Amino acid sequence: MSITTRFAPSPTGYLHIGGARTALFSWLYARKHGGKFILRIEDTDLERSTQESVNAILEGMTWLGLEYDEGPFYQTQRFERYKEIIQQLLAQGDAYYCYCSKDELEQLRTEQMANKQKPRYNGKCRDAGEPRQGVEPVIRFKNPLAGVVSISDLVKGEIVVANKELDDLIIARADGTPTYNLTVVVDDMDMGVTHVIRGDDHINNTPRQINILKALDAKLPNYAHLPMILGADGTRLSKRHGAVSVMQYRDDGYLPEALLNYLVRLGWAHGDQEIFSIHEMIEYFELEDVNVSASTFNPEKLLWLNHQYIMNSDPGYVARHLSWHMGAHGIDPAQGPALVDIVKAQRERCKTLVEMAAASIYFYKDFDSYDGKAVKKNFTEGSDDILKQLYEKFAAVTKWKGDELHRIVLNLAETNGASLGKVAQPLRVAVAGTSASPAIDVTLALLGKEKTLDRIQRAINYIRSLN
Repeated sequence: MSITTRFAPSPTGYLHIGGARTALFSWLYARKHGGKFILRIEDTDLERSTQESVNAILEGMTWLGLEYDEGPFYQTQRFERYKEIIQQLLAQGDAYYCYCSKDELEQLRTEQMANKQKPRYNGKCRDAGEPRQGVEPVIRFKNPLAGVVSISDLVKGEIVVANKELDDLIIARADGTPTYNLTVVVDDMDMGVTHVIRGDDHINNTPRQINILKALDAKLPNYAHLPMILGADGTRLSKRHGAVSVMQYRDDGYLPEALLNYLVRLGWAHGDQEIFSIHEMIEYFELEDVNVSASTFNPEKLLWLNHQYIMNSDPGYVARHLSWHMGAHGIDPAQGPALVDIVKAQRERCKTLVEMAAASIYFYKDFDSYDGKAVKKNFTEGSDDILKQLYEKFAAVTKWKGDELHRIVLNLAETNGASLGKVAQPLRVAVAGTSASPAIDVTLALLGKEKTLDRIQRAINYIRSLN
């Protein structure tokens, strides 16, 4: 059987963590089995759907690298097809017009709740719906009254729902627009979706959708309902836990592979392995290995993973992502050391690309001031003389290489009977403005001779101005 999966977000907001995990699992399953992955935009909620949200979803999918084979399809462009199916269901006797008013339905609901009954439509118009003046009818699906719906869920296992627990859901509103449960069924049927992989908040919709599919004599897809993601406090994941836009993680300096690696481990495992390449995710992923219980979102674990990817990914690849963050600081990477070299110098120290960019500004721009604590600790009596000697030694260097620069610093410390720190730290503050930087030889090599000499002279002047 040829596998077809789909990711079908509603464009009423950004692509968040839960949606991204659903997209990833659907994408992995299709790739694992050499199948097809479809992107469908479920935009029938005309009041809440926005083009901005559509753009955010598409941008998030692109950044994550979850390429789709077909789509994006838009449900608003398929209204004629939905009307055709609705008319088919009416003609078959599997749907009917309902003329109950909103007030009647609200009264019914109130009475049922007062009697501690499950709120549901009572089927008043099911067999004898009469047109009523001033009431635009909705169209309801005539759900079977007997029997059960059995779902062999690939994650949850066997789920059985009695049809008597399901009411006759609305499939077309009074204005003629189709509802979610109808459009999803038609799309999955028309697009040949074989595996519906989605959050377990859709479990209540599944038996209803299966009954519509049966009425249409359509082949039923396989279903896999993914458990929800919780925050550290055990409540449903929200913005305060980290359920922000996928693109916010880009903005916060995460690599897409790190986020994908973290998402795949939210509810799925392959032994004790923590870090997976995309190839390994595809090779090992199976829906049967997805946990039944909810997963907990752990920002610290995601940060740890991101650092692993920054340290171990190809520096050229990391540099391409870093370039965007440098641009956010108004820096043109061409006006300084190669970003690949910056990545090599900073990757052990920086857990995010935001951190790396901020820690690397001084390689491209002169800083306005020195770190106060660094000045107090390192610009002490005699440090201007140390810097003056370094200036003279560096000025005479013809080949600006890290090993040669390091040797000068070591020799000067020995000559002055000082520790390496007494020489290297004032130098570091002089050229970087702070006491934290990569190894001093690496820092100087990246800065270049001209910037190094200019900043040493500036520091000498600054120290002498303090006296």
